[in-house]
Amino acid sequence: MADQFAQIAEIPKEFLRDGTLFINRCTKPDKREFIKISQAVGIGFVVMGVIGYIVKIIHIPINNILVGAA
Repeated sequence: MADQFAQIAEIPKEFLRDGTLFINRCTKPDKREFIKISQAVGIGFVVMGVIGYIVKIIHIPINNILVGAA
């Protein structure tokens, strides 16, 4: 019974230790790295927007053909 309690009590301690190690390894990005990340995210937004626009452009005529202009 004491062993089970010790194992249960060890879980939060291990979590806090792992979390502390992770936070200590983390660093803020420098200016160059931040700009690269921002550019990658911006390009992703543009690409997803273009794909969505193309799908919408294709979907509207197909929907009108299938449903018909009632």
